[in-house]
Amino acid sequence: MAEISEIICVTCPQGCLLKVKHEGNQVLDVLESGCKRGKEYAICELQDPRRMVASTVRVRVGMHPLVPVYTRSAFPKPLIPKLAQELREVVVAAPVEIQQVVLADALGTGIDIIASRNMPPKKRIVNSE
Repeated sequence: MAEISEIICVTCPQGCLLKVKHEGNQVLDVLESGCKRGKEYAICELQDPRRMVASTVRVRVGMHPLVPVYTRSAFPKPLIPKLAQELREVVVAAPVEIQQVVLADALGTGIDIIASRNMPPKKRIVNSE
């Protein structure tokens, strides 16, 4: 049985309301799509929803205990909780360079997790006595 769902398109800042006729994840028609990118977004959102993911991972001997990371490309939405769990186990050693891969091929998706900033090692204080 076909149903109509409303989806807010996030392809651009306008945030158009899309009306999509579908059966499960099979798109039958996009009734209102705003612009031509809206139709493509609606189909992807129903068949293979993906999101960019930003998080942190632990750093050994870093200036700070955590370094911010993100997915190189949009990640499958159903796998995000497993990715978050996996990132809690990741520990990298300082120094960390921006764009450094901290987890390659996350969960077998082919998507790398990369550092979004530099993380220098902790400065050692030397007594001059």
